[in-house]
Amino acid sequence: MFDRLRDALRAALDAASPGDVRELSRRMREAVIEARAAVQEMREGLARTERELATERQRVADTERRGRLAAEIQDGETVDVAQRFATKHRERVTMLERKLVTHREELALAERDRSEMQEQLARAERDEPATEAERSAARAWRELREAGGGERAETDLQGDLLRADLDAAARDAAAERQLRELKKRVKKD
Repeated sequence: MFDRLRDALRAALDAASPGDVRELSRRMREAVIEARAAVQEMREGLARTERELATERQRVADTERRGRLAAEIQDGETVDVAQRFATKHRERVTMLERKLVTHREELALAERDRSEMQEQLARAERDEPATEAERSAARAWRELREAGGGERAETDLQGDLLRADLDAAARDAAAERQLRELKKRVKKD
């Protein structure tokens, strides 16, 4: 039922850039609203089918009762008519019972799809960068990766190792300077 909407959401999520997140969130909200409306429509359809089934079962009972009454007064023609109508109503009951099972399965599937869509929307809104600076940084990192550049600073292990080596070299150089200064002072004294 919601295959078109779900596919559109997945495609939009895959293609979205941080600048598109607001537009994507808006579209996702609209899709969730459409899904809710469709689920509500399906619930109403299920309720209609349940009412139709109850009505048909009542018609079967009424027709069978009329047939029994006609048989008691030995009205063969009315008995035949009642049997034909009872058969038609029983067939309709059987069909409505199958339809009801299908409605329930379809409703369960639609509710599951709607729930997944709501979770995706919540995740997209939760993961959306809060500030323009964060969105800009995310866009810059994405463009850098697309251009064949490095990884994000948070996941760039080689960069971390290089920074650690540079920091160690800077500390060593600072220690050497302090040691030279200390030696100069000791020689003066």
